[in-house]
Amino acid sequence: MINESNVRDVLGTINYPGFSRDIVSFGLVKSIQIENTDITVKVELATRDPAIARQIHSEVQDALSKMEGAGNVTLDFEVVNPPERGAEDGMVQKASIPGIGKIIAVASGKGGVGKSTVAANLAVALSKAEGSPRVGLCDCDLYGPSIALMFGKEDTRPMATEANEIIPIEAHGIKLMSMGFLLDDQSPVIVRGPLATRYTQQFLRECAWGELDYLVIDLPPGTGDIQLTVVQTVALDGAVIVTTPQEIALIDARKASSMFAKVNVPILGVIENMSSFLCPSDGTQYAIFGEGGGEKEALRLGVPLLGKIPIEMETREAGDTGIPVALGSSETAQAFHQIAGRLAGNPATSRS
Repeated sequence: MINESNVRDVLGTINYPGFSRDIVSFGLVKSIQIENTDITVKVELATRDPAIARQIHSEVQDALSKMEGAGNVTLDFEVVNPPERGAEDGMVQKASIPGIGKIIAVASGKGGVGKSTVAANLAVALSKAEGSPRVGLCDCDLYGPSIALMFGKEDTRPMATEANEIIPIEAHGIKLMSMGFLLDDQSPVIVRGPLATRYTQQFLRECAWGELDYLVIDLPPGTGDIQLTVVQTVALDGAVIVTTPQEIALIDARKASSMFAKVNVPILGVIENMSSFLCPSDGTQYAIFGEGGGEKEALRLGVPLLGKIPIEMETREAGDTGIPVALGSSETAQAFHQIAGRLAGNPATSRS
């Protein structure tokens, strides 16, 4: 018996190309109509890559045609362009969020590689670059928000403007937004699908960010619905991939880079975190997670290795006390400032 429920179940087996989530949970299936045994499905995509639309169309058509008892299958595909940066009146290209110059995503294929630590300190280091750029940091890791703690603002709650926009929290010169400001330490975040999409869009488009030179976006690990929401909500200037040197992390880093390639977001470079352990007693470096992984991945992608971040106790202590290590002068702090300088000098993300 053909009905809407089992058609939706079949569509739920089809993943968005490059992602680990299916087209139903992404909210791309807008309607399903059944008339006798005939099936009509409406799908809406936001992509500039015609190959993605063709692949999804083909997989949907094939899957539904193979359903037992299925009659004619009609697919109504609407393909629209995602947010983009367009020249206006001959002026410099503008960001898709008013007032924001450049938007940089910090991503990883897996958790535990220190992505949020990198995002927090990269934001701080960018704010200390030449010209003292104005920087914001949006924590889109709804399920494991840590930016509030890393900036010492875990007990602070945001206010709203008269226009009902969220006012970001400010710390160390950085404007911040995170789910961590909305919950206490014991509250789990139980959201999925449309609600996760809504929170993400609200953090990005309904915050009073004001005038910023850079907005750094801390993405959750993996290739799920929040990542797709981000690339369809704002025009990213590029993404930075964070990995550790060992192969198990590189496997997932490749998935993240492949995801951005699917949605036409340039990879600005690779940051190898936890590249070596810096012994506090004698300064000796130990390659706990192996060597050369980040460099190998950058070479494979044809992008720069932006820098190597060592493991040192000061970084952990700084994250726990809410004072990012990039505010200091340690070897790790210097590494973050070098990375920020390279990003600021990249034509895709320079302020000029």
